[in-house]
Amino acid sequence: MVTLEVRNLRTSFFTKAGEVKAVDDVSFTVDRGQVLGLVGESGSGKTVTGFSIMGLVDAPGRVVGGQIQFQGEDLVGVSLKRWQKLRGNQIAMVFQDPMMTLNPVLRIDTQMIEAIRAHQRVSQDQARVMARDALGQVGIPSADERLKAYPHQFSGGMRQRVSIAIALLNRPDLIVADEPTTALDVTIQGQILYEVQKLCRDTGTALIWITHDLSVIAGLADVVAVMYAGRIVEFGEVDDVLDRPSHPYTSGLIGSIPSRNQRGQRLQQISGMTPSLLNLPVGCAFRSRCAYEQEVCAVAPEVSGGDDGRRRLRCHRPLLGGGLSQESL
Repeated sequence: MVTLEVRNLRTSFFTKAGEVKAVDDVSFTVDRGQVLGLVGESGSGKTVTGFSIMGLVDAPGRVVGGQIQFQGEDLVGVSLKRWQKLRGNQIAMVFQDPMMTLNPVLRIDTQMIEAIRAHQRVSQDQARVMARDALGQVGIPSADERLKAYPHQFSGGMRQRVSIAIALLNRPDLIVADEPTTALDVTIQGQILYEVQKLCRDTGTALIWITHDLSVIAGLADVVAVMYAGRIVEFGEVDDVLDRPSHPYTSGLIGSIPSRNQRGQRLQQISGMTPSLLNLPVGCAFRSRCAYEQEVCAVAPEVSGGDDGRRRLRCHRPLLGGGLSQESL
């Protein structure tokens, strides 16, 4: 059963310098209980895609095209009143900055109990127990005492754990998580990932996990979408994409992981810089950084792949086994 289907999503920011196409013709689906990893460099459009799904794109930006079908309902253009019923209940988001979730002048228990009772008919005491259990889920000790604290009394990592706990409170059908474990140490990160996987498995919650960290995606996601310059350039099952990347950009990201380099050798990196979305090159946006660039790359590639949608690619010269371009065979 499909929880979320994004079709040809386009989100732009209209500035004095011109139109910035932050998300350009993005399509994917997330099934019930499935984890989608959304990866790419900074500025690739990952976060804006998440904000578009949540209806959180503010002026001068707006969704200018496409559909966001959540359980059959198109969320593009829905009223604020409808969003108030959806957010925090059926759809939740974990922000990279926890202070986008937490109110600095309210105690943690006030904020968590309010989030529960806004969507569930439970007593104050029942909501407090639920809040305490949620803090325990994300590894916060002495949860009863911590409920009485204010956000400034927590470390950055602890605040992030509280924001994750708030997202889990009402067992939403969809969670959009924007690099939520960046500020956490490895031990707590592992616990959070375990709890998130368990939630998806037990309750059927669909999850979109936005990150730079391919090692997290390898252990967490079922499918992965690789974004570059506002577009998805490769999509498929996570093991298939990470073991056999077809797009040169995906291959470059994987090759940049330090653990893949032999000791004493220079770290691999993708040459050049991410292009400005105001001034994208003609044709394939990655062509100026690609080792396999050919004349055909001056024309923007269309999406290709199987009819079942299990593997999709936006490239004229996909890599074959061993990292060889078709042109070199």
